[in-house]
Amino acid sequence: FSATIKGEFRVIRANGVPDHQTGQFPNRGNPHGIQPQNYSYRVPAKPRAARAPTPLGMYPFGIAINGVVFDPRAAEWWNGARNSIWQYEPLTSHVTLGADMNDAHVQPSGAYHYHGIPAALLKKKTGGQPRMVLLGWAADGFPIYGPHGLNNPKDPKSGIRRMKSSYQLKKGARPGGSQGPGGAYDGSFTADWIYVKGAGNLDECNGRFGVTPEFPTGIYHYHVTGEFPFVPRQFRGTPDTSFMRRGGPGGGPGGRGFGGPGKGGPGRGPGGKRPPGR
Repeated sequence: FSATIKGEFRVIRANGVPDHQTGQFPNRGNPHGIQPQNYSYRVPAKPRAARAPTPLGMYPFGIAINGVVFDPRAAEWWNGARNSIWQYEPLTSHVTLGADMNDAHVQPSGAYHYHGIPAALLKKKTGGQPRMVLLGWAADGFPIYGPHGLNNPKDPKSGIRRMKSSYQLKKGARPGGSQGPGGAYDGSFTADWIYVKGAGNLDECNGRFGVTPEFPTGIYHYHVTGEFPFVPRQFRGTPDTSFMRRGGPGGGPGGRGFGGPGKGGPGRGPGGKRPPGR
């Protein structure tokens, strides 16, 4: 992994091979082995917030400081309707992900990638202590931090707390028939979740403005969280096109590469909770 400032950009190159313990791949839910990649990305060195958030497409949200990409979405839709809103949510549905302890798995290209908190990387950076640590860079150039942040984002001496997402499950039931899968909003689909301002301490992009160890004067920054969206699904700034995959999903992280829905859960149950014994 290397990250160098060249002009207005931070240029990142990596082979995508994790520098920490992983689960065994291939495994029962994931038939692919980890293979080196050839990542070359660039992000703004001085990122700026856009007028409105940009939704994440089928490409990585960002890249970790060890060269593994954060790529939270899965190319699995109800009834195979790729353009519908009913996209399966990998960490809260019954999509067979074959994920390891880092909420990560491997795509057909051999690309290992994170869908949630990279537990082994986090422990490596924190020693298992609650600390605010830089884990990577988003495609728009803003930094990505672990699940802990300051009690008061303006005061570096205010103490540390675990950040909480402001997303909640919708109430009621999904449309059924030809319009949707029906059933209660239980977290199985990305569309089951809704942003509720003030429900947590993060905004709709799973971030906030404040001081950080690396940016003592303050910067907008993202957090990975233990509940949806896990890894942010919207950008506060403008993502660089170097992250936008050519040829569509399947050739890299974010594409197919695990079993379809209904073949066993990936490690979390409805509502973002890990089921017992997992």
